[in-house]
Amino acid sequence: MKKCFIFLCFLHICFMSCSGDDDAGGSTDMGPDPNASNSCVNGMSAGIYPCDGLDLISRISLSEMSAGEGNDSWGWTDPQDNKEYAIVGLNNGTAFIDISIPETPVYLGKLPTATVNSSWRDVKVYQNHAFIVSEAPGHGMQVFDLTRLRSVSNPPQTFTADNRFTEFGSAHNIVINTESGYAYPVGARNAAGSELVFGGGPIFINIQDPKNPVGEGGFTSVGTDPYSHDAQVVTYNGPDPDYQGREILIGSNQVEIVIADITDKNNPINISKISYSQVGYTHQGWFTEDMRYFLLGDELDETGAGFNTRTIIFDFEDLDSPLFHMTYTGPTSAIDHNGYVKGNKFYIANYQAGLRIVDLTDIANRNITEIGFFDTFPSGDTANFSGAWNVYPFFESGNIVISDINSGFLLVKEQ
Repeated sequence: MKKCFIFLCFLHICFMSCSGDDDAGGSTDMGPDPNASNSCVNGMSAGIYPCDGLDLISRISLSEMSAGEGNDSWGWTDPQDNKEYAIVGLNNGTAFIDISIPETPVYLGKLPTATVNSSWRDVKVYQNHAFIVSEAPGHGMQVFDLTRLRSVSNPPQTFTADNRFTEFGSAHNIVINTESGYAYPVGARNAAGSELVFGGGPIFINIQDPKNPVGEGGFTSVGTDPYSHDAQVVTYNGPDPDYQGREILIGSNQVEIVIADITDKNNPINISKISYSQVGYTHQGWFTEDMRYFLLGDELDETGAGFNTRTIIFDFEDLDSPLFHMTYTGPTSAIDHNGYVKGNKFYIANYQAGLRIVDLTDIANRNITEIGFFDTFPSGDTANFSGAWNVYPFFESGNIVISDINSGFLLVKEQ
């Protein structure tokens, strides 16, 4: 399966390097019509974005952030004044954007990549600090104190990290359980880039003192493939009484989902695993808020099998015996990337089809449906690696961040 991962990376690199340099390949830095309404009216916003039920609030292009590609994103709300900030991954660093006045966002500046540029960067937040990893060789984990954004007087600035954890080299992704205060880089390699760390499984890093992270080992699952492309780690309060209060990892491990109890960092325990039909590349998933169902995206099934966007949904009522629940099929052929649940809605970064929103209210009866979208890549909805990489729907304001490979940062909101 290592070859499959390398091939996937190759696909990303080749495609994104082409689409980032050729406007004919997509919507790179194509600005809205200044005479058109940002509101979604008659299926269009700002004159260029197909939409349903979501308005464009604002955008910042890649060129404004001196970058060639966008990738991951997250958000931070300052507990001091409830100001909201978007954090956007770029090929050459991490951008910080003040969105407290959503219609006029302020690009505050960039934390440059720790080593070299990379198409892959991932960021999560804990205790007012951002933790950033990248596929860039030797990058490690950057730690950045977000409270420094309060005093930026002459943006944009070039920031420096507050610390850099270098007990690993590159990592594809980072997961944080904000309840336990642990960060979990996954898909990591050593400093030389020659070997996977823990087989690509999670590294355990205590970040309870955010500026002074401490490594506490890691986990190699006994599943078919230990490499976690992405994961979710929660302090479990779902329906299975056997694991109440335990720290549970759900790993998207290339060919299957692996469930593990990682409460005791010295003795992580495999619980179970589950796969599904027509596996392309088990990519990323997220629990429903009651932790009963797990919604999984496969990044290569649309290209491999030729069907429309597919979300595979599992019933995790019994973590020892997870079950397939249903398949949701979207209205386009675009590839799904990252998806998150807030309330009874599933927010999917759907590459060329942009942000899609799915109603989960009747998921128990296998009845879910799309209720809105905002298409950041107007030129097509095909199964290719362009468009929306990630979305962040968790702000109290209802503003939703979209980070787009070709177009940079967009802020949208449901009507």
